[in-house]
Amino acid sequence: MKMLVAGEKVGGKELPVVFPYDGSVVDVVPDASDEDIERALSKAVEGATVMKKTPSWKRAEILEKTAKLIMSNLEKLTDLLVLEVGKTKREARSEVIRTAELFKMCAEEARRIHGETLPFDSLKGSESKRGYFVREPAGVVVAITPFNVPLALCAHKVGPAIAAGNAVIVKPATKTPLSTIVLGELLLEAGMPPEALSVITGSGSRVGMKLVKDPRVRVVSFTGSVSTGETIAKEAGLKKLCMELGSNTPMIVCESADITKAVKATVSGGFSIAGQVCISVQRVYVHKKIFDEFLSMLKISVESLKVGDPRDESTDMGPVIDEANAGRIEEWLNEAVRKGAKLVTGGERTGTLIQPTVLAQVPKGTFIMTEELFGPAVAVNEFESLEEAIHEANSTKYGLQAAIFTNNLQEAFKAIEELQFGGVIVNETARYRADFMPYGGYKMSGLGREGVRFAIEEMTEIKCIVVETGK
Repeated sequence: MKMLVAGEKVGGKELPVVFPYDGSVVDVVPDASDEDIERALSKAVEGATVMKKTPSWKRAEILEKTAKLIMSNLEKLTDLLVLEVGKTKREARSEVIRTAELFKMCAEEARRIHGETLPFDSLKGSESKRGYFVREPAGVVVAITPFNVPLALCAHKVGPAIAAGNAVIVKPATKTPLSTIVLGELLLEAGMPPEALSVITGSGSRVGMKLVKDPRVRVVSFTGSVSTGETIAKEAGLKKLCMELGSNTPMIVCESADITKAVKATVSGGFSIAGQVCISVQRVYVHKKIFDEFLSMLKISVESLKVGDPRDESTDMGPVIDEANAGRIEEWLNEAVRKGAKLVTGGERTGTLIQPTVLAQVPKGTFIMTEELFGPAVAVNEFESLEEAIHEANSTKYGLQAAIFTNNLQEAFKAIEELQFGGVIVNETARYRADFMPYGGYKMSGLGREGVRFAIEEMTEIKCIVVETGK
């Protein structure tokens, strides 16, 4: 499959895209040359001028048409996601539908970008002045997307960038670029000015960093690891940065909680996409009076999951992205057991397939308790007081989302006020995300916010206008 450079299909030195389940090659994509990158950047500058002059109704029309085209290609995109990511058919189909809905949201918000009047007469001596501010496109946006949700997370960057009137260059994850290239083709079919859109494939360290460093780029929107985010922050220069850098997501289950609902939320939040989600449930703190009951119910639910070939409609969980990550996840689980954790269920690995795993009474200093696992396992520990649970939940360098299950209003609001996370979810899995809500984290979980309207704000500049009326 060829990449898109300023709307044109371009080939080059080939990089394989591999099916995580069995290692077979799905397709190949180009490894972008320096000339390809330069052309994308220089044309994007032209494209930014074109996009700024494109009225909001036209930008909305492009986004609406893209949503319709995505749904027209539902099965094609679903199959691509299954093959390049290894997610199940149901997960992949859900992502495609979500992506179409995201573009609809972006179309709506494209019509609602506005400023405010400013009360200059509130300042003594400025009674004769009138003014307001408006939001204008930032210019060239570089969107760097991860492997786990390549289509929807691309939409979270590209859709708002277009809605705001920017040109955009997408650098998809090297392991999962196929669906993103197809999305780029659909955007062009929907009427996106070709000079304003590129989908560049190749390594993040070379291709991605060349884009990040270039002074013609005004906004970098990145989803990925903390280490890469720190490198981008050091190398980008004076640019607007919006970065979602992952987490180690906690969930608190109080004595008053609906245990059945909490168990269901742990399973859906911990094992969807084989746990490869930034807000996957990873640490679960359960009140000691319901700990044994919760753990018993969780074990039964987890062991009912069907693990295997993601192309099978009946499969509940597929593989992780590659052997290297599978080996790392296995070692982290083994490390926890060596240090005293109880293996409740799972823990076995066959290639890239890891059995859904539950660990209990996990020591604090282990990898699963301190780092982002990005794999199908949850650690379940008990607590006596809510203060203790909140303290443990906060004892991380991350702060993306957290959840609490309780039927006690005071407990709920105590957690809402004291949890140090960008999102606090009550009586629902911490993995919950509505695509219009502000999404981002505290501490090392990132900078800025995604969510359509909030991403548009990140991708626009404020211009202030002051008029002396002479009155």
